[in-house]
Amino acid sequence: MKNFFVCLALICSSLGVGQTLSDDGASRERYLEDQFYLGVTYNFILNKPEGLKQRNLSYGLNAGFIRDIPLNESGTKALGIGLGLALNTYYSNLVVAEADGKFSYELVDNDPEFRRSKLETHAVEFPLEFRWRNSTPEEYRFWRVYAGIKAAYVIGARSKLVTDNLKDSFFNTDVNDIQYGLTVNLGYNTFNIHAYYALSDLFKSSETVNGEAIGFRPLRIGIIFYIL
Repeated sequence: MKNFFVCLALICSSLGVGQTLSDDGASRERYLEDQFYLGVTYNFILNKPEGLKQRNLSYGLNAGFIRDIPLNESGTKALGIGLGLALNTYYSNLVVAEADGKFSYELVDNDPEFRRSKLETHAVEFPLEFRWRNSTPEEYRFWRVYAGIKAAYVIGARSKLVTDNLKDSFFNTDVNDIQYGLTVNLGYNTFNIHAYYALSDLFKSSETVNGEAIGFRPLRIGIIFYIL
């Protein structure tokens, strides 16, 4: 993660605010909202099988850099293309067991030894946003509405189980590698509301529990911070 932010800093320094030429040859300021972003979310589980319950605090963390491409001369409309990293966790009563490289799933209720079960994913994210804001080259406090899509490639998924007598953790390859969904970020200045609604299931369609597809379609709601 440290090396990732070092790379982002180098990219930002090379792609930041610059100069361009007007038609008469005079230089004028060309401002871009190239930004680092840092987000914190609560992760809801939608499209879940009957009997599945969320437990504990399912959270998400994401960070990255977005390159700004203005669509009008004033810079109030733009496209944002980004690259980032994300960590997402999902606590529930879905218990995963591994045997001979295969996984089985069970919903646990009223087991006094059960403590927690967590699915954790690490992903590379690729946000694409249509951006509207009322900023100017001189005004850095402004309203924004950024909406678009976000794709992600899951580079690792891990299931963890904790009971009174057992702690177990292993990589779970039943998670789909490719994830995507709709995003919206709106707010003022640095602090903004962030929402992500998944259009893809977290688990592969072949995985079931009690004869029903596991699904898992995340809804993430939280706060995102933009840093110029």
